[in-house]
Amino acid sequence: MGTEKADPEELAALREAFGEREGASPLGWAGVREFEEAHGVVLPEPYRTLVAEIADGSFQGPPEYGWAGLAESAEGQRLAEPFPLTGMWVWEEDPDAVIEGVARDGSLNLGTDGCGMDWHLVVTGPERGRVWLVTGEGAMPHSGPGFADWVRQWAAGEEWFSGQ
Repeated sequence: MGTEKADPEELAALREAFGEREGASPLGWAGVREFEEAHGVVLPEPYRTLVAEIADGSFQGPPEYGWAGLAESAEGQRLAEPFPLTGMWVWEEDPDAVIEGVARDGSLNLGTDGCGMDWHLVVTGPERGRVWLVTGEGAMPHSGPGFADWVRQWAAGEEWFSGQ
């Protein structure tokens, strides 16, 4: 997984997954750069190229209730702050500020599987480019190394997380 340059094989898989699905039109490169400048981040690849050239959201997922477009994904998020986790975490008696940081800092909220299970793409910090499941009970990384693998597993109907 590269987060700085789109891998041609990953882009081909994303085009196959989203090219013919019902979804939002891509933003174009000017739209992506404007978003990045406004939020003080550079989006990780291949997500960056996906929203610029292929689609900016999908009504058919992933996740279960659809993949949110870039502007919606960023609502209420503090993208320039680093994502605070590097491994699975269960909320216990952590202060609300810590829990809020996990849900809002350094990640785009891609969408939900329902019941408070939201998928986030980390855009800032050591986990940049990785997809995480954030729930009311805790957070865990997706079993694959990046966004393209998350989409591939969804398209293949495979298990989405490993509990690492």
